[in-house]
Amino acid sequence: MNILRALYELIYPPKCPFCGRVLEKWEDGLCALCGETLPRTGPGDVREVEGCDVCLSPLWYRDGVVEAVRRYKFRGAAGHAGVLGGLMAECLTERWREPADLITWAPLSAKRRKERGDDQAELLARRVGELTGIPAVAVLEKTRQTGVQSRIADEEERRANVAGVYRVLPNADVAGKRIVLVDDIVTSGATLAECAARLRDAGAGPVAALTLARAR
Repeated sequence: MNILRALYELIYPPKCPFCGRVLEKWEDGLCALCGETLPRTGPGDVREVEGCDVCLSPLWYRDGVVEAVRRYKFRGAAGHAGVLGGLMAECLTERWREPADLITWAPLSAKRRKERGDDQAELLARRVGELTGIPAVAVLEKTRQTGVQSRIADEEERRANVAGVYRVLPNADVAGKRIVLVDDIVTSGATLAECAARLRDAGAGPVAALTLARAR
């Protein structure tokens, strides 16, 4: 396996998800420069989202983070979920000390998932679960295709775009559970608020939203 891995990395050398530079052997996941200069949020940079007890993000959505998210979501860089999810897990562990029963995510529609090949929020959630030991469980589904949120500037239109499009899966047990709800970016908070509302309707306890990046 080590030989196969070495051959793979020779052909496809690992790159920093933020600047795209090929990593040195001693660099773990992201390059040393990005590790020092990423636009990190501080412990007090908490975004309020309706229905969520807290909304945490390790990074601001600017500079190299914008391109990293685009590569991850739209350009076949799903392998970066390991590094990106690691930043999210670290943020969650440091800033939300409440015990959590499960991690879930704001899912793509079936059509969008087929187009992309993966659900990027799910990959992040599963990585966070792997690192924190919290079970990552599919709880929600998106019942119909909607317009892309990032293309809608008006906050009211964003809320209208996702209103009523999520539901809790019939066999999901969320009553009284403390839940971490994952998505890639929080901008208006409309998607997270809609998902949190459905979780609350199903009897969920505290909901902590967790995203990779937060738009100002």
